[in-house]
Amino acid sequence: MSVLSTHLVGPRRSPAGSPVEPSAPTPEPLSAGRLNRLRAAVLGANDGIVSVAAMVVGVAGAAPARSAVVTAGIAGLVAGALSMAAGEYVSVSSQRDAERAGIATGALDDDTELTDPWHAAGASLVAFLVGGLVPVLAVLLVPTAGARVPVVAAAVIVALVVTGALSARAGSAPVRRAVLRNVIGGGLAMAVTYGVGSVVGLAL
Repeated sequence: MSVLSTHLVGPRRSPAGSPVEPSAPTPEPLSAGRLNRLRAAVLGANDGIVSVAAMVVGVAGAAPARSAVVTAGIAGLVAGALSMAAGEYVSVSSQRDAERAGIATGALDDDTELTDPWHAAGASLVAFLVGGLVPVLAVLLVPTAGARVPVVAAAVIVALVVTGALSARAGSAPVRRAVLRNVIGGGLAMAVTYGVGSVVGLAL
């Protein structure tokens, strides 16, 4: 309807006489492939941020020497990225096998989009590396041992807020809930590992 015809005809009204607003366009549903890549990327980024940060602050609590902390961070970054990629590939491969079996038995339509384990593994690998670089770079940029853990914690909290908000918006989910979940989980992980590292450092 053109602007002129809208003014001439006027808005549609309900039986009670109140104007009826035009319905909002229905958002396009996410495809299985996009949901799969989104899940892998979000999990990879969050796991990279939290696990590498927890490892860094845990080692810092036990041995605050910069070389030990950086070595632990880089080792955790590489090992975690490879582990996430391998785990995601195995998981999504199993899901794809189940989808193929469903198509073969008629439980799923022939045009069902199959998930791609290589895409999921690649997304998880890259996302973990990007997320895990946050605490590693924070350690590298802070030469003072006393400020190292607070700076890492602050950088990680900011990164978790960003990833939580992005994942919620991409999945049309509540942003506040996703952000709080990320920040609380990451904060607890860092606090526990720092405490354990401090106890181990004193015992050794």
